[in-house]
Amino acid sequence: MQEVIRCAVLGLGRLGYWHAENLAHKVKGAELVTVIDPMEGRAEEVAKELGVANWSRDPDVAFHDDQIDAVVIVTPTATHAELIKRAAKNGKHIFVEKPLTQELNDADEVIAVLQQENVFCQVGFMRRFDPAYAEAKRRIEAGDIGKPLYFKAASRDGNVPHEEFIKYSGGIFLDVAIHDYDIARFLMNQDVTSVQSGGNILLESNQFMKKYNDVDQGFTYLTFDGGATGDVETMRIAPYAYDIRGEVVGTEGAIQIGSMRSTDVKLLTPNGSTHDLIQDFPSRFKNAYLLEMIHFIDSLLQDQAPLCTAVDGKAALEIAAAATESYLSGKEVELKNSIEKSVI
Repeated sequence: MQEVIRCAVLGLGRLGYWHAENLAHKVKGAELVTVIDPMEGRAEEVAKELGVANWSRDPDVAFHDDQIDAVVIVTPTATHAELIKRAAKNGKHIFVEKPLTQELNDADEVIAVLQQENVFCQVGFMRRFDPAYAEAKRRIEAGDIGKPLYFKAASRDGNVPHEEFIKYSGGIFLDVAIHDYDIARFLMNQDVTSVQSGGNILLESNQFMKKYNDVDQGFTYLTFDGGATGDVETMRIAPYAYDIRGEVVGTEGAIQIGSMRSTDVKLLTPNGSTHDLIQDFPSRFKNAYLLEMIHFIDSLLQDQAPLCTAVDGKAALEIAAAATESYLSGKEVELKNSIEKSVI
């Protein structure tokens, strides 16, 4: 059995840096060999900070290095499909941040290449590894709430992206709600068969989003192939906190996931009680990013497919594409579910 997985990280923005830092210092069984970023000086800077021997601006350095077993792709969404295919054709296992690809049409080709080259690919849906969501999954599978009937989620973020980001994000359903679509499949253990979505621009300062057929608030109603239903609320303009919550209602109970509290401290005064709120995604999910990378490396060391595969990535992407289509058309959209189901 292989004892160490030698890795390269492609893309060294905030999230790419976290993955690189985790692989360099916090993930047992991983060795960070190379860091890569096209921005002048960025890869060299990160390599020095993390004590990594090699750096480059060119992804082919990693793809053509026989010493590298796996690549971690944290580049712009539009580059995912091509980089995954190039990595796979060079025999590299792959971790790619969500979404799997930007266009649904590219996903089948990517999956075909992965299967042809017999390499593993994990898609970065970190909520599956967050302790609260993982515990909810365990409790649901144990039958604690009976048969799941209804899924409910809210993802509210007050950190409105700038226009250049919105322009290339793919829209709120692909950029934000896709996390909830994936965790819905994961917790319900059912595939989505149809969606009905809508959305609005609620703040005057966000009217520029109209140019990109995007909104600052969206809603998606889901139907599942096991007879369950659900809804997903998505918001970019929450003024109070980074608020991520979920709930599953079953035949014998319900399970609620997530808290807005940054610390479990409550202040009591004559004027009332208060507690602090989580303000951004690093505060809420940084541990989940570490846990998902530990899972990726452990899966490779054990020569088994990771928990969140490219098939799962396509399934979430298909829901997001259907939600976008439904928003634009105002009509319910049925999903094709055109690929073999993975183990959800």
